[in-house]
Amino acid sequence: MSRIPTLKVTMVAWETPMPTWARRRLSEHDIELSEQMCANGQDVLGCAAEADVVWVHSGSSCLDAEAVASLPRCRVILRTGAGTDNIPVDAATQAGIVVAHTPQAVMGPVAEHAIAMLLAVVRRIPHQHRLVREGQWDQFGQIGGPWWPLLERATLGLVGFGRIGRLVAAKLAGFEMKMLATDPQVDARTMRACGVEAVSMDELLERADFVSIHTPWTPRTHHLIGEPQLKRMKSDAILINTSRGPVVDEAALIRALQEGFIAAAALDVLEQEPPSENNPLRTMDNVVISPHNASFYKGYADDFIEHALATLFEISEGRMPPTYVNRDVKPRWNPVE
Repeated sequence: MSRIPTLKVTMVAWETPMPTWARRRLSEHDIELSEQMCANGQDVLGCAAEADVVWVHSGSSCLDAEAVASLPRCRVILRTGAGTDNIPVDAATQAGIVVAHTPQAVMGPVAEHAIAMLLAVVRRIPHQHRLVREGQWDQFGQIGGPWWPLLERATLGLVGFGRIGRLVAAKLAGFEMKMLATDPQVDARTMRACGVEAVSMDELLERADFVSIHTPWTPRTHHLIGEPQLKRMKSDAILINTSRGPVVDEAALIRALQEGFIAAAALDVLEQEPPSENNPLRTMDNVVISPHNASFYKGYADDFIEHALATLFEISEGRMPPTYVNRDVKPRWNPVE
Protein backbone atom coordinates (compact mmCIF):
# COMPACT_ATOMS: atom_id res chain seq x y z
CA MET A 1 0.00 0.00 0.00
CA SER A 2 1.29 3.48 -0.86
CA ARG A 3 1.16 6.61 1.24
CA ILE A 4 -1.98 7.15 3.35
CA PRO A 5 -3.71 10.31 1.94
CA THR A 6 -4.60 11.81 5.34
CA LEU A 7 -3.49 9.97 8.45
CA LYS A 8 -6.01 10.48 11.22
CA VAL A 9 -4.47 10.42 14.68
CA THR A 10 -6.36 10.64 17.94
CA MET A 11 -4.42 11.35 21.11
CA VAL A 12 -6.36 9.86 24.02
CA ALA A 13 -4.02 10.62 26.93
CA TRP A 14 -1.16 13.03 27.54
CA GLU A 15 0.90 14.66 30.27
CA THR A 16 1.57 18.01 28.56
CA PRO A 17 -0.36 19.86 25.83
CA MET A 18 0.78 19.33 22.26
CA PRO A 19 3.02 22.30 21.32
CA THR A 20 2.27 24.48 18.32
CA TRP A 21 5.46 23.49 16.51
CA ALA A 22 4.45 19.81 16.63
CA ARG A 23 0.96 20.52 15.30
CA ARG A 24 2.49 22.51 12.45
CA ARG A 25 4.81 19.66 11.48
CA LEU A 26 1.96 17.16 11.57
CA SER A 27 -0.07 19.41 9.28
CA GLU A 28 2.86 19.69 6.86
CA HIS A 29 2.81 15.88 6.56
CA ASP A 30 -0.96 15.81 6.03
CA ILE A 31 -1.55 14.24 9.44
CA GLU A 32 -4.78 15.21 11.16
CA LEU A 33 -4.53 15.28 14.96
CA SER A 34 -7.43 15.34 17.38
CA GLU A 35 -7.12 15.27 21.16
CA GLN A 36 -9.49 13.96 23.79
CA MET A 37 -8.42 13.11 27.32
CA CYS A 38 -9.97 9.70 27.96
CA ALA A 39 -10.56 7.99 31.29
CA ASN A 40 -11.60 4.57 29.99
CA GLY A 41 -12.23 2.43 26.95
CA GLN A 42 -15.70 3.83 26.32
CA ASP A 43 -14.22 7.31 26.10
CA VAL A 44 -11.68 6.05 23.58
CA LEU A 45 -14.34 4.43 21.41
CA GLY A 46 -16.35 7.63 21.54
CA CYS A 47 -13.57 9.74 20.02
CA ALA A 48 -11.32 7.38 18.06
CA ALA A 49 -13.71 5.47 15.80
CA GLU A 50 -12.23 7.15 12.71
CA ALA A 51 -8.63 7.10 13.85
CA ASP A 52 -5.87 5.31 11.93
CA VAL A 53 -3.58 5.80 14.93
CA VAL A 54 -4.51 5.96 18.60
CA TRP A 55 -1.80 7.83 20.47
CA VAL A 56 -1.22 7.34 24.21
CA HIS A 57 1.28 10.01 25.25
CA SER A 58 1.40 9.00 28.92
CA GLY A 59 1.13 6.03 31.27
CA SER A 60 -2.67 6.14 31.20
CA SER A 61 -4.56 2.83 31.25
CA CYS A 62 -7.57 4.22 29.38
CA LEU A 63 -7.20 1.59 26.65
CA ASP A 64 -8.66 -1.77 27.66
CA ALA A 65 -8.81 -4.98 25.66
CA GLU A 66 -12.50 -4.58 24.80
CA ALA A 67 -11.96 -1.09 23.42
CA VAL A 68 -8.94 -2.15 21.37
CA ALA A 69 -10.88 -5.04 19.82
CA SER A 70 -13.66 -2.61 18.87
CA LEU A 71 -11.60 0.09 17.14
CA PRO A 72 -12.81 -0.19 13.53
CA ARG A 73 -10.06 1.64 11.62
CA CYS A 74 -7.07 1.65 13.93
CA ARG A 75 -3.86 0.39 12.38
CA VAL A 76 -1.39 1.45 15.07
CA ILE A 77 -1.47 2.21 18.77
CA LEU A 78 1.43 4.55 19.52
CA ARG A 79 2.75 4.65 23.09
CA THR A 80 5.29 7.41 23.64
CA GLY A 81 8.23 6.01 25.62
CA ALA A 82 9.50 2.48 26.10
CA GLY A 83 6.99 0.72 28.33
CA THR A 84 3.79 -0.71 26.88
CA ASP A 85 2.53 -2.36 30.07
CA ASN A 86 -0.46 0.02 30.01
CA ILE A 87 -1.46 -1.18 26.54
CA PRO A 88 -3.39 -4.46 25.98
CA VAL A 89 -0.83 -5.78 23.51
CA ASP A 90 -2.38 -9.25 23.10
CA ALA A 91 -5.77 -7.79 22.22
CA ALA A 92 -4.15 -5.45 19.72
CA THR A 93 -2.23 -8.29 18.12
CA GLN A 94 -5.40 -10.36 17.72
CA ALA A 95 -7.08 -7.37 16.08
CA GLY A 96 -4.19 -6.80 13.67
CA ILE A 97 -3.18 -3.54 15.34
CA VAL A 98 0.52 -2.75 15.62
CA VAL A 99 1.66 -1.49 19.03
CA ALA A 100 4.45 1.02 18.40
CA HIS A 101 6.61 2.72 20.99
CA THR A 102 9.57 5.10 21.12
CA PRO A 103 12.25 3.52 23.31
CA GLN A 104 14.90 5.79 21.77
CA ALA A 105 13.33 8.64 23.73
CA VAL A 106 14.17 7.13 27.12
CA MET A 107 17.24 4.96 26.68
CA GLY A 108 19.82 7.69 27.29
CA PRO A 109 18.38 9.29 30.41
CA VAL A 110 17.34 5.99 32.00
CA ALA A 111 20.81 4.52 31.45
CA GLU A 112 22.37 7.61 33.03
CA HIS A 113 19.93 7.48 35.93
CA ALA A 114 20.71 3.83 36.64
CA ILE A 115 24.42 4.64 36.71
CA ALA A 116 23.82 7.70 38.91
CA MET A 117 21.85 5.60 41.39
CA LEU A 118 24.56 2.95 41.43
CA LEU A 119 27.25 5.53 42.16
CA ALA A 120 25.09 7.26 44.78
CA VAL A 121 24.71 4.04 46.74
CA VAL A 122 28.25 2.74 46.23
CA ARG A 123 29.76 6.04 47.40
CA ARG A 124 27.05 6.39 50.09
CA ILE A 125 26.34 9.95 48.97
CA PRO A 126 22.74 10.29 50.27
CA HIS A 127 23.79 8.86 53.64
CA GLN A 128 26.78 11.19 53.97
CA HIS A 129 24.76 14.20 52.84
CA ARG A 130 22.16 13.48 55.50
CA LEU A 131 24.82 13.21 58.23
CA VAL A 132 26.38 16.53 57.24
CA ARG A 133 23.00 18.25 57.33
CA GLU A 134 22.51 16.81 60.80
CA GLY A 135 25.81 18.35 61.93
CA GLN A 136 28.02 15.25 61.76
CA TRP A 137 31.33 15.27 59.88
CA ASP A 138 32.06 11.57 59.35
CA GLN A 139 35.21 12.08 57.29
CA PHE A 140 36.56 8.57 57.80
CA GLY A 141 33.27 6.68 57.37
CA GLN A 142 33.07 5.41 60.90
CA ILE A 143 29.31 5.86 61.34
CA GLY A 144 27.32 2.81 60.24
CA GLY A 145 26.65 1.26 56.86
CA PRO A 146 28.76 -0.75 54.41
CA TRP A 147 31.40 0.46 51.98
CA TRP A 148 31.66 -1.15 48.57
CA PRO A 149 34.74 -1.88 46.43
CA LEU A 150 36.03 0.33 43.65
CA LEU A 151 34.00 -0.29 40.52
CA GLU A 152 37.09 -1.62 38.73
CA ARG A 153 37.15 -4.47 41.26
CA ALA A 154 33.40 -5.16 41.12
CA THR A 155 31.02 -7.12 38.94
CA LEU A 156 27.84 -5.68 37.46
CA GLY A 157 24.95 -7.93 36.45
CA LEU A 158 22.45 -6.66 33.87
CA VAL A 159 19.05 -8.35 33.92
CA GLY A 160 17.85 -7.53 30.42
CA PHE A 161 20.18 -6.54 27.61
CA GLY A 162 18.03 -4.45 25.31
CA ARG A 163 18.70 -0.83 24.37
CA ILE A 164 19.02 0.49 27.91
CA GLY A 165 21.02 -2.44 29.26
CA ARG A 166 23.49 -2.14 26.38
CA LEU A 167 23.82 1.59 26.88
CA VAL A 168 24.50 1.12 30.60
CA ALA A 169 27.27 -1.33 29.69
CA ALA A 170 28.73 1.08 27.14
CA LYS A 171 28.68 4.05 29.52
CA LEU A 172 30.22 2.04 32.36
CA ALA A 173 32.94 0.51 30.19
CA GLY A 174 35.41 3.18 31.31
CA PHE A 175 35.15 1.98 34.90
CA GLU A 176 36.68 -1.36 33.80
CA MET A 177 34.10 -3.41 35.66
CA LYS A 178 33.42 -7.05 34.99
CA MET A 179 29.97 -7.12 33.36
CA LEU A 180 27.50 -10.00 33.10
CA ALA A 181 24.10 -10.10 31.44
CA THR A 182 21.13 -12.40 31.10
CA ASP A 183 18.42 -12.00 28.48
CA PRO A 184 16.55 -14.82 26.68
CA GLN A 185 16.13 -12.58 23.62
CA VAL A 186 19.83 -11.76 23.13
CA ASP A 187 22.51 -14.24 22.07
CA ALA A 188 25.91 -14.64 23.70
CA ARG A 189 27.80 -13.35 20.66
CA THR A 190 25.94 -10.03 20.77
CA MET A 191 26.78 -9.69 24.44
CA ARG A 192 30.45 -10.53 23.89
CA ALA A 193 30.64 -7.85 21.19
CA CYS A 194 29.53 -5.37 23.86
CA GLY A 195 32.17 -6.56 26.31
CA VAL A 196 29.65 -8.44 28.44
CA GLU A 197 29.63 -12.10 29.48
CA ALA A 198 26.37 -14.00 28.88
CA VAL A 199 25.30 -16.04 31.89
CA SER A 200 22.19 -17.62 33.37
CA MET A 201 20.03 -15.68 35.80
CA ASP A 202 21.23 -17.81 38.72
CA GLU A 203 24.90 -17.32 37.88
CA LEU A 204 24.42 -13.58 37.48
CA LEU A 205 22.75 -13.26 40.87
CA GLU A 206 25.46 -15.29 42.57
CA ARG A 207 28.42 -13.46 41.00
CA ALA A 208 27.30 -9.84 40.73
CA ASP A 209 28.09 -7.17 43.30
CA PHE A 210 25.49 -4.92 41.68
CA VAL A 211 22.35 -6.18 39.88
CA SER A 212 20.65 -3.67 37.57
CA ILE A 213 17.23 -4.48 36.07
CA HIS A 214 16.45 -3.45 32.49
CA THR A 215 13.58 -5.66 31.40
CA PRO A 216 10.02 -4.68 30.46
CA TRP A 217 7.14 -5.61 32.73
CA THR A 218 5.17 -8.45 31.13
CA PRO A 219 3.37 -11.48 32.54
CA ARG A 220 6.66 -13.36 32.08
CA THR A 221 8.69 -10.84 34.07
CA HIS A 222 6.18 -10.12 36.86
CA HIS A 223 8.08 -10.67 40.14
CA LEU A 224 11.06 -11.90 38.16
CA ILE A 225 13.10 -10.94 41.20
CA GLY A 226 11.52 -12.54 44.27
CA GLU A 227 12.73 -14.07 47.50
CA PRO A 228 14.54 -17.05 45.86
CA GLN A 229 16.46 -14.69 43.58
CA LEU A 230 17.28 -12.22 46.37
CA LYS A 231 18.61 -15.04 48.53
CA ARG A 232 20.95 -16.06 45.70
CA MET A 233 22.55 -12.62 45.68
CA LYS A 234 25.59 -11.72 47.76
CA SER A 235 24.81 -10.38 51.22
CA ASP A 236 26.66 -7.15 50.34
CA ALA A 237 25.05 -6.78 46.89
CA ILE A 238 23.04 -3.81 45.63
CA LEU A 239 19.84 -4.10 43.56
CA ILE A 240 19.07 -1.27 41.11
CA ASN A 241 15.67 -1.07 39.40
CA THR A 242 14.87 1.57 36.78
CA SER A 243 12.49 -0.62 34.73
CA ARG A 244 9.07 -1.24 36.31
CA GLY A 245 8.16 -1.79 39.94
CA PRO A 246 6.31 -5.12 39.61
CA VAL A 247 9.37 -6.79 38.07
CA VAL A 248 10.52 -7.01 41.70
CA ASP A 249 8.44 -8.61 44.45
CA GLU A 250 8.43 -5.59 46.76
CA ALA A 251 7.44 -7.49 49.90
CA ALA A 252 10.33 -9.89 49.31
CA LEU A 253 12.70 -6.98 48.69
CA ILE A 254 11.71 -5.30 51.97
CA ARG A 255 12.32 -8.54 53.82
CA ALA A 256 15.66 -9.03 52.05
CA LEU A 257 16.83 -5.55 53.08
CA GLN A 258 15.58 -5.92 56.64
CA GLU A 259 17.07 -9.38 57.16
CA GLY A 260 20.31 -8.82 55.28
CA PHE A 261 19.87 -11.06 52.23
CA ILE A 262 21.26 -8.06 50.31
CA ALA A 263 22.85 -4.82 51.50
CA ALA A 264 21.05 -2.03 49.63
CA ALA A 265 18.68 -1.04 46.83
CA ALA A 266 18.33 1.92 44.47
CA LEU A 267 14.83 2.23 43.04
CA ASP A 268 13.25 4.57 40.51
CA VAL A 269 10.09 2.43 40.39
CA LEU A 270 7.86 0.74 42.96
CA GLU A 271 4.93 -1.66 42.85
CA GLN A 272 2.65 1.05 44.23
CA GLU A 273 3.34 4.58 43.05
CA PRO A 274 3.42 6.80 44.98
CA PRO A 275 4.24 4.52 47.95
CA SER A 276 1.97 4.40 50.98
CA GLU A 277 3.01 6.36 54.06
CA ASN A 278 3.85 3.17 55.91
CA ASN A 279 5.98 1.60 53.17
CA PRO A 280 9.25 0.65 54.96
CA LEU A 281 11.31 1.44 51.87
CA ARG A 282 10.71 5.14 52.46
CA THR A 283 12.64 5.20 55.72
CA MET A 284 15.39 2.63 55.20
CA ASP A 285 18.93 4.02 55.32
CA ASN A 286 20.06 1.39 52.82
CA VAL A 287 17.56 2.43 50.14
CA VAL A 288 17.68 5.30 47.64
CA ILE A 289 14.40 6.12 45.87
CA SER A 290 13.56 8.52 43.03
CA PRO A 291 9.94 9.13 41.96
CA HIS A 292 9.83 7.25 38.62
CA ASN A 293 11.47 10.14 36.79
CA ALA A 294 14.58 8.47 35.34
CA SER A 295 13.56 9.54 31.82
CA PHE A 296 13.35 13.25 32.68
CA TYR A 297 15.99 15.77 31.59
CA LYS A 298 16.15 19.28 30.17
CA GLY A 299 14.25 19.23 26.89
CA TYR A 300 12.79 15.75 27.38
CA ALA A 301 9.21 16.76 26.51
CA ASP A 302 10.14 18.04 23.04
CA ASP A 303 12.44 15.08 22.42
CA PHE A 304 9.68 12.63 23.32
CA ILE A 305 7.37 14.32 20.83
CA GLU A 306 10.08 14.36 18.14
CA HIS A 307 10.44 10.59 18.35
CA ALA A 308 6.68 10.14 18.22
CA LEU A 309 6.39 12.42 15.18
CA ALA A 310 9.10 10.46 13.36
CA THR A 311 7.03 7.32 13.97
CA LEU A 312 3.85 8.97 12.67
CA PHE A 313 5.66 10.16 9.54
CA GLU A 314 6.72 6.58 8.77
CA ILE A 315 3.17 5.31 9.28
CA SER A 316 1.77 8.07 7.05
CA GLU A 317 4.04 6.79 4.25
CA GLY A 318 2.45 3.35 4.57
CA ARG A 319 5.44 1.82 6.35
CA MET A 320 5.63 -0.10 9.60
CA PRO A 321 6.70 2.01 12.58
CA PRO A 322 10.44 1.93 13.35
CA THR A 323 9.92 0.10 16.65
CA TYR A 324 6.95 -1.99 17.79
CA VAL A 325 6.50 -4.68 20.42
CA ASN A 326 4.10 -7.24 18.91
CA ARG A 327 6.45 -8.71 16.33
CA ASP A 328 4.04 -11.51 15.39
CA VAL A 329 1.17 -9.18 14.46
CA LYS A 330 -0.46 -9.46 11.04
CA PRO A 331 -1.19 -5.80 10.22
CA ARG A 332 -4.57 -4.67 8.95
CA TRP A 333 -2.83 -3.08 5.97
CA ASN A 334 -0.07 -4.07 3.57
CA PRO A 335 2.96 -2.08 4.72
CA VAL A 336 5.41 -0.66 2.22
CA GLU A 337 8.65 -2.64 2.36
